[in-house]
Amino acid sequence: METLHDGGIIIYPTDTIYGLGCDILQHKAIEKVCRIKNVDPKKAQLSFICSDLSHLSEYAKQLPTATYRILKEYLPGPYTFILPASKMVPKILQSKKDTIGLRIPDNQIALDIIRELGRPILSASLPGDMVEDYTDPEVMHENFRKEVDIIVDGGIGGTVPSTIIDCTREEPVLVRQGLGKWEE
Repeated sequence: METLHDGGIIIYPTDTIYGLGCDILQHKAIEKVCRIKNVDPKKAQLSFICSDLSHLSEYAKQLPTATYRILKEYLPGPYTFILPASKMVPKILQSKKDTIGLRIPDNQIALDIIRELGRPILSASLPGDMVEDYTDPEVMHENFRKEVDIIVDGGIGGTVPSTIIDCTREEPVLVRQGLGKWEE
């Protein structure tokens, strides 16, 4: 995890698709991830990958009991929950809405990386037009070896992203249907 501590960028497997990630406290690394994706950090749809619910709760404001129950039921799993951001979220990543997307993937490699680092990693989807661009570690290495420091090979990745649920309102709202099943 020295690479992440030193501001490096990694590509790593999750329970959905491979992610492009860095240490959330490394501003230059966050900016580099945004350059790779060609987005503004303040407007980018980036999320954090956390190791467990207590870890996740550090980066979200006090959650209502009903929201916490939803998180407990669906995580770890292929879901990203949009929650009110706490003061622990670096300013560079806070949106105008003061929210953050948080995930706990059901993937041992991703969880081991986070536990080793000791804090969440930033997560973004990989750019690419062909499915191999973001599912095959060998193709990812060919495409991104000059832009990232490490590509963690977890085998062929999935093609369906996480389901995104906005939990900032009275009732949770489905933003994007992905791999995780969601019934409103």
